[in-house]
Amino acid sequence: PSAPWARGGFTRKARPGPRSPGRGDPGWGRILRPATPQDPGRETPQVIPGSPEEGKEPSTHLPGAPRRRRTPLGPLVAPTLAAALGAALKGLKGRAAPPLAAPGLAAPPAGTWSPRSPGLGARALPETTTPEPPRPRHGGNVGGVPTSEDLGAEGCGVETALKPRCLEVPFNRFLRGKRQQVGISGQPAFQLYLGLSPCTWLEERLSAATHILQPAPANAKNGRVDSEDRRSRHCPYLDTINRSVLDFDFEKLCSISLSHINAYACLVCGKYFQGRGLKSHAYIHSVQFSHHVFLNLHTLKFYCLPDNYEIIDSSLEDITYVLKPTFTKQQIANLDKQAKLSRAYDGTTYLPGIVGLNNIKANDYANAVLQALSNVPPLRNYFLEEDNYKNIKRPPGDIMFLLVQRFGELMRKLWNPRNFKAHVSPHEMLQAVVLCSKKTFQITKQGDGVDFLSWFLNALHSALGGTKKKKKTIVTDVFQGSMRIFTKKLPHPDLPAEEKEQLLHNDEYQETMVESTFMYLTLDLPTAPLYKDEKEQLIIPQVPLFNILAKFNGITEKEYKTYKENFLKRFQLTKLPPYLIFCIKRFTKNNFFVEKNPTIVNFPITNVDLREYLSEEVQAVHKNTTYDLIANIVHDGKPSEGSYRIHVLHHGTGKWYELQDLQVTDILPQMITLSEAYIQIWKRRDNDETNQQGA
Repeated sequence: PSAPWARGGFTRKARPGPRSPGRGDPGWGRILRPATPQDPGRETPQVIPGSPEEGKEPSTHLPGAPRRRRTPLGPLVAPTLAAALGAALKGLKGRAAPPLAAPGLAAPPAGTWSPRSPGLGARALPETTTPEPPRPRHGGNVGGVPTSEDLGAEGCGVETALKPRCLEVPFNRFLRGKRQQVGISGQPAFQLYLGLSPCTWLEERLSAATHILQPAPANAKNGRVDSEDRRSRHCPYLDTINRSVLDFDFEKLCSISLSHINAYACLVCGKYFQGRGLKSHAYIHSVQFSHHVFLNLHTLKFYCLPDNYEIIDSSLEDITYVLKPTFTKQQIANLDKQAKLSRAYDGTTYLPGIVGLNNIKANDYANAVLQALSNVPPLRNYFLEEDNYKNIKRPPGDIMFLLVQRFGELMRKLWNPRNFKAHVSPHEMLQAVVLCSKKTFQITKQGDGVDFLSWFLNALHSALGGTKKKKKTIVTDVFQGSMRIFTKKLPHPDLPAEEKEQLLHNDEYQETMVESTFMYLTLDLPTAPLYKDEKEQLIIPQVPLFNILAKFNGITEKEYKTYKENFLKRFQLTKLPPYLIFCIKRFTKNNFFVEKNPTIVNFPITNVDLREYLSEEVQAVHKNTTYDLIANIVHDGKPSEGSYRIHVLHHGTGKWYELQDLQVTDILPQMITLSEAYIQIWKRRDNDETNQQGA
């Protein structure tokens, strides 16, 4: 039986070099005993002079037999593992577990067996046993699982008591394993597959064997203990986190599978991956590139891969705050009173709320509107606190509520005082806009700011559960006013004069009045001159703001033409909202092209009184009719190729700032009126407020 040809009826040539013995090899039974310490410079074991073995062939290497490979785990581990597996197999048959004993090891006292008994410890080993070389320690004993300290060597701990996986890998396969094949990252092949060091791999096998014999702890679930891993608070990879590459403004999608389910962010390179189990994208990335710290983008928990344990460390709170900023009611109330600069991770300073937005390609029209709305205090305060809208019930499959969630996230990022960078990318917000508007407004194509503002306010109102007449929302509470519209139908101009007079007496041509609500007021500009002046230069006309506001005094009439009929209308304001939006009509569309009116509107920054545009009975109700400017959106250039920028008032400092994409500069209030204003937001002044701008 010791001959190589007797093991299967065929001849097999022995391979040179060390090899683990098989079941038929002569040293199969003897390797389970602790071997006598060997001389490192000799191939065969030492023979004690005067012993019965002197002069005989060493039992570990017979002539003609392959050389027995030294077990890399040492003579200490093999008997312990064999005894543990034997006890586990006996326990599976329903019999009581005998004391763990093995040749060369002292048996524990009766009735005191436990995983930490001297039967598993180095104290009971014979003096001739060679201990394993020390290994770096990563953890410790958890849940009564034997660690490498109990085995008499320094090594890895075990996270929890695992399922009995020891039967999945047969013991003989472990002992006669082939040569270690180096993987892509220079690690052994079995380490690439399991993601564990050899010491941790062995201890998991031992813990699985003892887990069969012990009752599960009270907090165990599905074979795993829920107690905290000792490695959780001592992760050695926290210094590999690179905060300068972290950017949580993009959609939470896996960079490989493009799935948003169970997405993790690698805190070393900043990329997103899916899952953390075996064969998942995050797991493979951690092994391939040695990036070990990951953040779950939904649960906000940190994990170390491939070891797969949760990291608990207070130094990581700044990362979770950047991913999901939170504001208390006290912080929200003090936002307009603070003038303190915040410092980003790269050292740049910025004012929370006065933050640039990335222009991905041609989305500056949307950026200007979003920045203007983010500086409206009541709207901002509502969306900074997620509890205000997260419990709103929406029908199944409603995608419009995504607009509310993304706008709230963008608002909290714009006002985050602890951001890693001094700008924010509106990528997630714009993706929701493209989806909810059915590609009416896109990132790659320039749009109209007034059209986007009108759609966005109405979409927010409906997504929050509001209706046209009855149910109100924060959008209508802030921006909605009302007016009376007087309409009179005009006879066709080609009719004779007598026939026109007869038609004017009919009921159809009598003036009618309708009460209507509005979110913003459209101001009409006078027609721009077509010819040059005497100096051969085009005149850029200027018009006072009060001249174009006369449209709403209830007296001024304007003719509106349709394809078939003509109407004469006049407007009168009946209710002024807390925040009033003016949209100055600069673009005129016809069948051929879009024409822009470059007329400059002269307006004061503060103290705009609209009392004269209200009727007498409405004036008695409205005590405060004075408004101050807080945001001014400007359009520069041609209608289809122009760009947008915005002037914003910071309430804490009382200063004006100009924002264009990522550029943020301060500006004098006198310079604001020289621009081609397109959209303006005015704030109604209350009795207890004082003028801080002093324009």
